[in-house]
Amino acid sequence: MRIAVFSDIHDNIWNLEKALEQLQSHDAGLMCFLGDFCAPFTLKQLAEGFSGPIHVVFGNNDGDQFLLARIASGFEHVTLHGQFAEVSVDHRVIALNHYPDIAKPIAQSGDYDAVFSGHDHQKYIHRFDNTLWANPGEIMGRFGEPSFGIYDTEADEFEHVGVGE
Repeated sequence: MRIAVFSDIHDNIWNLEKALEQLQSHDAGLMCFLGDFCAPFTLKQLAEGFSGPIHVVFGNNDGDQFLLARIASGFEHVTLHGQFAEVSVDHRVIALNHYPDIAKPIAQSGDYDAVFSGHDHQKYIHRFDNTLWANPGEIMGRFGEPSFGIYDTEADEFEHVGVGE
């Protein structure tokens, strides 16, 4: 399965729209969102733009979490996990957390096949033995070129996709 990995939208609904349109050509069956919607209306746009399961962890800029929960409750395919999520897909166990400082030791533990984090708006891919640790970059596009990630569970590979490319 191909998994879309988004992070750090920060209300840039224009880049989010482009990314969601682009995502259609990547055949993703599931999405992981790593935090920092900012306003709750961004979750609505994300949920309406991707029909597969969406797993969400909160970041440090997620505004009104009560309203986010209310919006998520209107979409059966959206699951809010809080600060940490463990998702099993195709015999892969994946950990999600917003913060790299937390995600790195989780990846180093070897307990997961893949660990995804956001927060610092940087694109990177690291390996610790058999565990992949990746950051998809930012949808926002303030600190760098906007991007998201695609994780292929079968190949255990992660690629960055530039928004608008």
